[in-house]
Amino acid sequence: MSTQSTNRYPQRQANEFEATRPDRPDPGNIETAVARNRLFAAAGGHEGAVVFPNLSLFVITCLDPRVDPAHFLGLQVSDAMVVRNVGGRVTPEVINDVAFISQIAETVLPDGPLFEVAVIHHTQCGAGAFADDAFRHRYAQRIGVEDSGLRERAVVDPASTVTSDVGRLRSASAISHRVTVSGHVYDVVTGLVRTILPASSQAANVQTP
Repeated sequence: MSTQSTNRYPQRQANEFEATRPDRPDPGNIETAVARNRLFAAAGGHEGAVVFPNLSLFVITCLDPRVDPAHFLGLQVSDAMVVRNVGGRVTPEVINDVAFISQIAETVLPDGPLFEVAVIHHTQCGAGAFADDAFRHRYAQRIGVEDSGLRERAVVDPASTVTSDVGRLRSASAISHRVTVSGHVYDVVTGLVRTILPASSQAANVQTP
């Protein structure tokens, strides 16, 4: 997860990743969020929520706070299912999550399309740090794994990595053929989403742009 330049953060070039931190943490943290929850509940923001998403959409994206699909996609409560992790990568755990929702959906919808999975990577992604040998080695030691498998988790060229992840999902045998998968890149500078791969359920030979 990378940080955006504000008056508290050093200025940096658009394509660089630089780990920065504020001089001190902001006060409030969860207390501020809980106070907002009280306003949400009082306004009835939770009323009418449904289990199966209104847009038949499952979003996979990064946990970077600049990349909140509720904002850059304008999602409302019950519009979509969302999974966020470092880089928005399609890991085995994410594949299992999609397979789980697929099985739930199949019990409700006996035929026809189930839902679309939209994989969204973004520019200036902090997961680019996995391309740095020293960082990757320290992280591997920290979590007790070999660093050989971490290099591929780097997001340096989001169009390329989202293409790879879409291919991984489309070819996953655990996921129903009734689920479509698309790939997109969110530009944190312009605020725009660019479609790299339109929705398809075919485990096609996906080419890197």
